[in-house]
Amino acid sequence: MSRTADIIAQAHLACLDGAETINTVIATHAKGFDNTNVSDETKGDYGHAMTHNEKKARVARSVGYLKHQKALDDWGDESFTVIDAAISAADTFTG
Repeated sequence: MSRTADIIAQAHLACLDGAETINTVIATHAKGFDNTNVSDETKGDYGHAMTHNEKKARVARSVGYLKHQKALDDWGDESFTVIDAAISAADTFTG
């Protein structure tokens, strides 16, 4: 099956969204707060109400999607710089 350029572009945007989710959850965690220690500083952050294990599970789901998508061989000249960085950060975060 061959994907059209529009489908590839949509899939790439979805990967960038997944990378953003990973980066946001990790950044929220780095502030030192989770659902047992919420501050006004983090209440607006995505993932502030998750425990560390819930954050790890969320990041693991997102990185699994990114790795699956990246394995497809028809990306053409789409850039994976941001996506690769998120995959690396996710692998470190989830251990």
